Amino acid sequence: MSERRVRLTAQVVEFVRTQAPEPRRRLRAALAELASGRGDVRQLEGPLQAYCRLRVGPFRIILSYESAKFVDCVFAERRGIVYEVFAETMIERLRAKERPR
Repeated sequence: MSERRVRLTAQVVEFVRTQAPEPRRRLRAALAELASGRGDVRQLEGPLQAYCRLRVGPFRIILSYESAKFVDCVFAERRGIVYEVFAETMIERLRAKERPR
């Protein structure tokens, strides 16, 4: 399997940056392993089925495989709230696209 390039949104970068040193190290290591296809990744269900999640201890990173070359990490948060906040963020983005300019 060839290496994929892992792309991070500004939200993911900022979330990782604000963590304590040990969780930050674990998050960075898990993101680096994604390039080789390693990690606790599962596809989401329901309205979020186009995305997968990477589990890193109490944290979840929402990602998508846009192509064979890229893994796009689009959102990161603690497990208890990640899916609701991400779904709400996606709904707001869709609404913004529908508004006339």
